[in-house]
Amino acid sequence: MEPLVSILIPAHNAARWVGDTLRSAIGQTWRRKEIILVDDGSTDKTLQIAKDFCSAQTKVVAQEKQGAAAARNKALALSQGDYIQWLDADDLLAPDKVELQIKTIDAAASKRTLFSGPWGSFCYRTSTANFCPSPLWCDLSPVEWFIKKWEYNAHMQTATWLISRELTEMAGPWDMRLFSNDDGEYLSRIIKHSDTIKFVPEAKVFYRVTGSSRLSYVGQSDEKIKAFLLGVQLQIQHVLSLENSEKTRAACVKKLQLGLLHFYPERPELVHEVEEIATALGGKLEVPKLSWKYTWIQKAFGWSAAKRFRMWYNRRKSDIIRSWDAVLFHVEERGGRLRQRSGAD
Repeated sequence: MEPLVSILIPAHNAARWVGDTLRSAIGQTWRRKEIILVDDGSTDKTLQIAKDFCSAQTKVVAQEKQGAAAARNKALALSQGDYIQWLDADDLLAPDKVELQIKTIDAAASKRTLFSGPWGSFCYRTSTANFCPSPLWCDLSPVEWFIKKWEYNAHMQTATWLISRELTEMAGPWDMRLFSNDDGEYLSRIIKHSDTIKFVPEAKVFYRVTGSSRLSYVGQSDEKIKAFLLGVQLQIQHVLSLENSEKTRAACVKKLQLGLLHFYPERPELVHEVEEIATALGGKLEVPKLSWKYTWIQKAFGWSAAKRFRMWYNRRKSDIIRSWDAVLFHVEERGGRLRQRSGAD
């Protein structure tokens, strides 16, 4: 029998996008699938919109707000699939994403083969999605994957993965302590238990850029900073349990260095904690470096001011790009409706 794929969607205040996300899940060319959306206490129309998609194949469940990890665990507990496809409530899957990865299963060595694929970022128009290849876009062993990810500061979007039930059960549930960096920690556990990672080049995912409201945004929240650091520490433990060698320890130090900017220099106690971890791994951290655009602010007003300006500038730049893309999206959408109307006439 063909494997059943569970497409699991945690949602919170995603009314603007959730309809498109559900359509991309329902529209998957792989026919044997179930779709489970768990609404995590939304205060907008997310639940109302999602319920319009309910069917024998699509289930919508509501819970009081407990966080994304809890919503994911709820969806996972309700699922029956042989394979798990995670999908955030504002992202999209290419129509054949799941089918292309499923068809690779026959060539896989075991149920512990993990499947990945390319992802492209976009705001409103998927036609403009930027698919930028990284060192992770190839077949890799788990150890190679971690080393390349941290050495090149590469990102692999959550929805790119297709995960077997066996790997899912070995990894355990999502960690509800992590208000940020929960996906990085969870997927590190999945990868740790995998035999190999198989990259499927045409199995595309569209990652919507939504700004500072996105769960992965850390900012200056004390709660999120602590959760981020805990997530980093857990990921390091996962890697070292897989292989404790000079190259993996060096990769772990690189991971600490990349994360240092989140709390330097405002949180000296956390900086000291991270420096001690790096020292125990045989490495040493450097003062984070800012782009040349912000060094004059750093020299004139200090590190914290330069960091705040950097965050403000990046948010404003992202807002302008999204706003302009929204305008073009609505222009194209209106043009399409006019063409349909004239064709009907």
